[in-house]
Amino acid sequence: MGFVDLILNLAGLLLWLNWRSIRFDPLLKRTPATLMGTLRPAAPQKLRRWHLLVFLAALLFLRAILYRWLAPFWVGKLDLGVIVSSFRSDWFSGMLVFSFLSFALTLGIFYVGLLFLSLLAGPEPVHSLVKIPLGSVDGWPRWAKMVQPFFGAATAWWLTSWLLVWLQILPPPVSVAQRLEQSAVIGLASYLVWQFPAGALLALHLLNSYIYFGRHPLWKYGNVTAQKILLPLKKIPLRLGKVDFAPVLALALVFLLAQFVGRGLALLYGRLPF
Repeated sequence: MGFVDLILNLAGLLLWLNWRSIRFDPLLKRTPATLMGTLRPAAPQKLRRWHLLVFLAALLFLRAILYRWLAPFWVGKLDLGVIVSSFRSDWFSGMLVFSFLSFALTLGIFYVGLLFLSLLAGPEPVHSLVKIPLGSVDGWPRWAKMVQPFFGAATAWWLTSWLLVWLQILPPPVSVAQRLEQSAVIGLASYLVWQFPAGALLALHLLNSYIYFGRHPLWKYGNVTAQKILLPLKKIPLRLGKVDFAPVLALALVFLLAQFVGRGLALLYGRLPF
């Protein structure tokens, strides 16, 4: 069921992205009368943006029913890196909360990854795929985009923790200060998501360094953004002949550092008094 949950979260994410991008469809915009003949859709346009949100809400509601009746002994896991919350599928209210929170977590991970790509500001046209879902956030100052994962995740957890305590999934905090401390740790843990886009870009760069795949914009995007990630290693002599070991070292450092920081944050969260 964990795999099914992942697939349904990805389906929900596609619905969300369609909701965000449908306003950029040139066939939905007003055009001069002389162009209507060439830009008119083949069929009448009946889909509205709000329809996609209705479909998304229906998907999240119906999958809670699916989990409740088809997997009565399954336990849903909401993994935040430093804490894992469990939801029994034989409890419909809890499953409904899990369904929406699981999608919210997927959406949050996606947007934190997009913020990392936005900070790198790779070349067009690939960077347009980052701009569309982020919207005006892509134009924010760098410092604002860098702190956004912390404040976004911390605020989301601070609000969600009230619901989880009310549902008796989490023990109540001993004080307001403890709830804020927990939220701060969750906010810091959100940066662990950046290891995945960083690793993917470094892997693309490493692959394209030794195998020619043509002039597709994706490879140019991978090379340019990976070079920005590799800037801290530029002063270290890591090239031997035609072989550059910088991407390999950077890949290892990214995931080792993420593992070290993740374990440290998990220990810190676990030591907070209950």
